[in-house]
Amino acid sequence: MTDTPAPRHIPDRLDKPLSSAIFSWEALLVVVAVAIFAVNSFASPYFLDPWSLSDLTFNFTEKALIAFAMALLIISGEIDLSVAAIIALASTMMGMAVQAGAGTPVLVAVGILVGLGCGAFNGLLVTRLGLPSIVVTIGTMSLFRGVAFIILGDQAYKGYPASFAFFGQGYVWWVVSFELMLFLVAAIIYWFVLHRTSFGRRVFAIGNNPIAAQFSGVRVDRIKFILFCLTGLMSGIASVLITSRLGSTRPSIAQGYELEAITMVVLGGVSILGGAGSILGVVLAAFIMGLVTFGLGLLNVPGIVMSIFIGLLLIIVIALPILWRRLRGGR
Repeated sequence: MTDTPAPRHIPDRLDKPLSSAIFSWEALLVVVAVAIFAVNSFASPYFLDPWSLSDLTFNFTEKALIAFAMALLIISGEIDLSVAAIIALASTMMGMAVQAGAGTPVLVAVGILVGLGCGAFNGLLVTRLGLPSIVVTIGTMSLFRGVAFIILGDQAYKGYPASFAFFGQGYVWWVVSFELMLFLVAAIIYWFVLHRTSFGRRVFAIGNNPIAAQFSGVRVDRIKFILFCLTGLMSGIASVLITSRLGSTRPSIAQGYELEAITMVVLGGVSILGGAGSILGVVLAAFIMGLVTFGLGLLNVPGIVMSIFIGLLLIIVIALPILWRRLRGGR
């Protein structure tokens, strides 16, 4: 008689892909988004208007573009608190360029390059000098916005070319804005990079154990430097969009964007400790935050209340996984 081979154990994530998807964090975010959408549709008769829904996207696209790069950075175990200040400095440089007579292509290049330069500066301080990213970016947050205040004071730069307005106000097709299209394209690119390339696998490896990754041949400092540059680049792109949408530059522009971008990342399921997360979750979190802020705006809720809500939301989504692990450990 021949021995019957023992049955192979199949891990839950392979044996029950459907149940894993149903009980995933992303599935919960979908349910929350649908619920908020339904509440908003009943709360305001103007919410379901196609143009109102189009306006809703302007509430999150600029911040979400930063959140995509921020997600990769946080997964790697780092963070950048200077993104809003980078926007302010890049917008100020664009304002100086328009005063000198620069056209739309030059303005776009200035905004993107200033953002990229600021990100590279942060990356050098962290990877070359070994400084903690939270300390470095708190310092550069004050530095970048301080330079913008020194240049502008209480003044504002205006007079941007009419063609420049397309990036923040233009529509690609019907109610689909250029910002929304850029958001969707960026989401696909970042999803592919993080979840389908060796670069993305290295980012996860660094976030889980940077020392082990280093001994495995991963160039940890180089990848972290690239991630800081990406975060600065996306901040530069966001500065082009918000400056184009507002049509002016002030040193106080984009205040609070860093908090909202980080909230999107953490709400999307990215571990604040690094090593875990998904771009799909960040996309869903961006839609949820857009739905919430737009719905509150339709109800004429003051902006300070929205800020309180975002702050509480950030605390809750960080605390919940920790409390859940402690509860399971106690059991």
